[in-house]
Amino acid sequence: MIGDQAFSENSPEFRALLPHAYEERLRPMCMCRQPAVAMYIARLDDQYLVKRMPLSGREHDPACPSYEPPYELSGLGPLIGSAIQIDASGKADLKLDFSLAKRGPRAAAGTPTERSEPGIRSEPRKLSLKAMLHYLWEAGELTEWRSVWAGRRGWRRVRTSLINAASQMTARGGPLSDMLYVPEVYQTDDKDGIAARRASTLKGVQATGSGPRKLMMIVAEVKEVCPAREGQRIVVRHMPFPVMIEDRAWRRLAARHEIELELWHSSEAFHLILIATFGISTSGIASADEVALMVVNEHWLPFEDINELRLLEKLSHLKRKSVKGLRFNLPRDAPIVSVTLPEQKPAPVAMFIVPASADEEYERALADMIGTRPEITPWVWRVGDGEIPRLP
Repeated sequence: MIGDQAFSENSPEFRALLPHAYEERLRPMCMCRQPAVAMYIARLDDQYLVKRMPLSGREHDPACPSYEPPYELSGLGPLIGSAIQIDASGKADLKLDFSLAKRGPRAAAGTPTERSEPGIRSEPRKLSLKAMLHYLWEAGELTEWRSVWAGRRGWRRVRTSLINAASQMTARGGPLSDMLYVPEVYQTDDKDGIAARRASTLKGVQATGSGPRKLMMIVAEVKEVCPAREGQRIVVRHMPFPVMIEDRAWRRLAARHEIELELWHSSEAFHLILIATFGISTSGIASADEVALMVVNEHWLPFEDINELRLLEKLSHLKRKSVKGLRFNLPRDAPIVSVTLPEQKPAPVAMFIVPASADEEYERALADMIGTRPEITPWVWRVGDGEIPRLP
């Protein structure tokens, strides 16, 4: 429903109305339940799409395409109501566990990329840098997959999804979209326009002298990392200049993200996603302050190890929707749902991968997690027991 009119989502009248509704900021209401569930209109390339509000997926009927499994099964659960607060309009206000200001002459990447694991366990009430990336990925619906989408998700679509997601978020009293830079896909016929838009976006983090400096976040795909005269050059796709990082900070980063880097190096099909806070010096050099990394497969779905990758590969051929679970602030030795199948009948399915190293504490935490959502059918692959069990 838009205004006082109800439409079928496939009707020509509905499609014709969407551009006008988008410009007028009208809010669509999904009629899958009563009371109706608020949604919003996003522009994706030249298409107008109705999308669910952040964290509203479980308010929809399980038969509705906008339904999303409960966030308690992923690392998102501990953050709701503390690090992520949803207001009456559906906007998500975020509490960040990293700085967007820098004192001194340059952003020197001198701080740890994330809190230590004990810090993450004890302080879930703010978003770490990596959790921020996970939330953008989830809110942008980039964790979802159907086989019919094969070949249709590239960086252009990823970028638009991230920007649309950020438009529904605020942090530190301002729109998150004002704090985020996602490089545009380079096009020769629009290179001047791209350069002008990039300059306009980045002018706020250009240093003009001494004193505190403003930083921004960048989310981009890493092309390569190579030595510079001093430090390392992180070359990102679709951006004409690298992001510099000091050697000491790079060594810490490489140690913390050893698994992600090893997975990325193992296949040309994988993408390495960087999120960083950065500033630009008076000479025009971009330097990272804090950095986190995430590896994704050819469909831009995040995965933590080869076992998750194998499960995603099996599910990628199915027409039914799958949703990848993300860890956010949770440490690697905590159980989370790997993938959910929200359209499975008679009930949604939560798929868990138990590592061979799992101990009794892990098994108890897994049993507690499954027990909190009895309406969802669990599927468990214990890697130490052998091959992937039969899919639901």
